[in-house]
Amino acid sequence: MVANEVMYAKAKERVSLKGFDYVELYVGNVLQAAHFYRTAFGFTPVAYCGLETGVRDRASVVMEQNGIRLILTSALDNSSPIADHVKLHGDGVKDIALKVDDATEAFEFMVSRGARPIMEPTLFVNEETAVTKATVGTFGDTMHSFIQSEAGGGSLMPGYRQIETPLTGISTGLQTIDHVAICVEEGQLDRWTEFYEQTLGFRQSHSEDVGSEYSAMNSRVVQNESGSIKFPIIEPARGKRKSQIDEYLAFHHGAGVQHVALSSENIIRSVHELRSNGNEFLRPPQVYYNMLEDRIGKIAEDISTLRELNILADCDEWGYLMQIFTKPLQTQPTLFIEIIQRKEARGFGGGNIKALFEAVELEQARRGNL
Repeated sequence: MVANEVMYAKAKERVSLKGFDYVELYVGNVLQAAHFYRTAFGFTPVAYCGLETGVRDRASVVMEQNGIRLILTSALDNSSPIADHVKLHGDGVKDIALKVDDATEAFEFMVSRGARPIMEPTLFVNEETAVTKATVGTFGDTMHSFIQSEAGGGSLMPGYRQIETPLTGISTGLQTIDHVAICVEEGQLDRWTEFYEQTLGFRQSHSEDVGSEYSAMNSRVVQNESGSIKFPIIEPARGKRKSQIDEYLAFHHGAGVQHVALSSENIIRSVHELRSNGNEFLRPPQVYYNMLEDRIGKIAEDISTLRELNILADCDEWGYLMQIFTKPLQTQPTLFIEIIQRKEARGFGGGNIKALFEAVELEQARRGNL
């Protein structure tokens, strides 16, 4: 136990994390993807790089909404690693970038603990500020970039051009990245939990092993000390049939980001607007709502409204939360988005997981993958 405490202390001392900087997705067509995230979720395209800015191998669009920043990237050459990634995995998350005080120290420490180096610390200078970026490989083909900026993160990297008159997305009230959930292969949960403990000084905050009549999963949540960065890590467990985690791993061809959770200060308003924009959400069994108040107690929101919108609710010792999950955003049953509103709760909806499993199993059955 003492050795573990020393290990965590060393990692926290060497890697000072401030929070999420951006999530980068590799996509087949960046302009169509930008249009989708603008019209469906309310993001605004704020910057671009590509042939017009002197970048020859890729085109990227930076999308923002309040404190959330997504980067959408497509290949300009079908022989590039970006094209290979999309061919293998489909549209999905490639890079979970983190704001740090010292990108060089974070990179060197993670590599010394077994992380795979991808890009050594590199200083980029533009008219606004200086940015140091370093990148390491993690689970599957996913990576973490460390972003050190004089402006505290959020500055444009060289090669990007500000979009002067963007087609502004109509905000759906999404505020921040709450967490990023990771799917790993069976038997790999402990490995990746320990990886984040040893390299970034994360601590395990939650543990959940859940099963339905047909399928099961094991999960752990690791997070930094402030809780500004949270990674639920999920592996499939043995069941009568394939779980949603098995389905993800099969269609993604390995470990990767299962979903990105975006916070809202008014989930009812956000879901109304997201539904009107054409987003489809999972539907839990309606019997779920019959016992909801008995399970979590009185809440400020009307249960009939949650039922109408298919919003789930759960509580812990600190408060309660509400959450809802989109259907997959692409043809493959892989990446989806969670919308979450926390009323002081620190958990991840453990009481909802069985209901969510049952809802997903209905979708799996329709796809012939259960």
